[in-house]
Amino acid sequence: MCFPHAGGSASFFRDWADGFGPHVEVVAVQYPGREDRLVEPHLVEVDELVDPLVTALSAAADRPTTLFGHSMGAAIAYEVARRLEQRRPAADLRLAVSARPAPHRHRPGSVHLRDDEGILAELRRLGGTDAAVLDNPELRALTTGIVRNDYRLIENYRPGAGPRLRMPVLALAGDRDPDLPPEEVLGWAEVAAGGFRHRVFPGDHFYLVPRRAEVAAELARHLG
Repeated sequence: MCFPHAGGSASFFRDWADGFGPHVEVVAVQYPGREDRLVEPHLVEVDELVDPLVTALSAAADRPTTLFGHSMGAAIAYEVARRLEQRRPAADLRLAVSARPAPHRHRPGSVHLRDDEGILAELRRLGGTDAAVLDNPELRALTTGIVRNDYRLIENYRPGAGPRLRMPVLALAGDRDPDLPPEEVLGWAEVAAGGFRHRVFPGDHFYLVPRRAEVAAELARHLG
């Protein structure tokens, strides 16, 4: 199951199934307030997003499941993994995180308090947003609203306390990510009691776009 970044949507992972065999089903989470859930209100607390996902996944926990999140999605994936492991301790679960510090190294922020130009500056700094979206007034207004709400959610996030994860954890990053020095991914080892691996790819915060095939191969290896 794939969890998108702030401002992202399920379509970010549309073509990812191509990187796996027929025995792997790629499912992407669609957060409220975008694409086919555009009319639904944005959520303001991580718990509001995580709890329904844990309930839904608990019913399907008889199948091996890997939770993969990029940036904000990594924090969401971690919270789902932590609670799902507590609820279904016998489930075959794995966690893969990308471009995000470990939960105990979470840094609150204030990007969500910026005006629209400040939000756009952040998007341009990180890359990953189509220039055509930023140049279109209507799409730009829609995008800044979604991004502001997502940043509010993740910047006010407070990681849950609990035991270290029993499931294997894979941490990925880009070597030129302006928000995450490559060595910071090693912090995820401190929450992983069930085994830890990491890999750093060439690229910035959205290294996984040009490196999708390599990232998929790494995830396939993590799947075992």
